[in-house]
Amino acid sequence: MSERSVRVDSWLWAVRVYKTRSAATTACRAGHVRVNGAHAKAAQLVRPGDELRVRISGFDRILVVRQPIAKRVGAPVAATAFEDRTPPPPPREFAGVVAARDRGAGRPTKRERRDIDRLRGRD
Repeated sequence: MSERSVRVDSWLWAVRVYKTRSAATTACRAGHVRVNGAHAKAAQLVRPGDELRVRISGFDRILVVRQPIAKRVGAPVAATAFEDRTPPPPPREFAGVVAARDRGAGRPTKRERRDIDRLRGRD
């Protein structure tokens, strides 16, 4: 391994995408990490210019490697090691509307549940 490449799980941990290296390894095994469009194993090497798509909590983050680092560093240094090309999340409709029920009203009826689902956009 040269100093211009580093394991993908180690890099994801070092730049603070995942809290632990084992969490990064598990994400790679589960297929949540792609390097240049292909599923990545934890030991795959990443180099500057590689594009990573990382699925975290249902959303994809698109990261481009600027600097391969293997050891965990401070947050300001970690932020310079990658370029974040993740598009902004879509605006939420009904941001101010909250479906609230009276306390002690019991379970919603089938009609109320459908109305709540329609309000939340889950038709």
